[in-house]
Amino acid sequence: MISISHLRKTYGDTVAVDDVSLEVAEGEVLGVLGPNGAGKTTTVECLAGLRVPDSGTVRVGGLDPLTDRDELTRLLGVQLQDCRLQPKITVDEALRLWSALYDDPLPWRDLIGRLGLEEQLRTRFRDLSGGQQQRLSIALALVGRPRVVILDELSTGLDPRARRDVWQIVRDLRADGVTILLVTHSMEEAQQLCDRIAIIDGGRIRALDTPDALIAGATAATVTSFTTDEPVDLESLRDLTSVSAVRAESDRIVVEGRDGAALEVLERLGRQQVTPHGLRVVDGTLDTAYLQLTDTREETPA
Repeated sequence: MISISHLRKTYGDTVAVDDVSLEVAEGEVLGVLGPNGAGKTTTVECLAGLRVPDSGTVRVGGLDPLTDRDELTRLLGVQLQDCRLQPKITVDEALRLWSALYDDPLPWRDLIGRLGLEEQLRTRFRDLSGGQQQRLSIALALVGRPRVVILDELSTGLDPRARRDVWQIVRDLRADGVTILLVTHSMEEAQQLCDRIAIIDGGRIRALDTPDALIAGATAATVTSFTTDEPVDLESLRDLTSVSAVRAESDRIVVEGRDGAALEVLERLGRQQVTPHGLRVVDGTLDTAYLQLTDTREETPA
């Protein structure tokens, strides 16, 4: 449903997007992660036809966002990071206006019920809180029954309950076969909702895989911790091929490593005749994988 090939976009001497290519299948939720200024928003704005690429091709459901705009507006829903409407327009007026643009809009009263905006129907946009403006933006993106949705910083400004409600809407959309491009800084959101994640840094895709595969590929795919009554040779643990880091935290020894590191650590402790107590082995996190990938930056030729 989404196809981007060798996309490039510059602003003067600044390269915002540099040779980005990716495909998103129908009904897939693709997360886009990356630091501020990495090129995420420029990429989705090119996808939505809001920016003109310098080179490369972009297609949404086979449509060119620049030359097939009428058809694209019936297919694509967009919730941008910064939503701005006329200050005096009310929630009710905005939803009626957006609904009038589509042949078969969603029953928007049901939609605002799920988004918790029932009490704000007569409230002007300028008087809404940041979280309420965000929820209205999501409603406007979905009211036209889009088959492809771009959600840029979906949960910004939302309280925990509203965030969970919005996450459920995303899951329901995916169950209905809607394709979603989710731009986010929230590792929890990406891990909970996304089938695959693209990590963009410096305008390029640094990794593209499932959340589990990204975590498994990190140097801290597992974290093993324990206490012990005997002294431990930490250097001998650091020498293990599967171990990436060893540290003492209060009374616990913490060992980060790839899959299988825990077994190697236990074997090494056995050789030292050390008995671990309170042993815990947990999976690494998406945060760790993200930091590792975005800290590894390619050198740019002068």
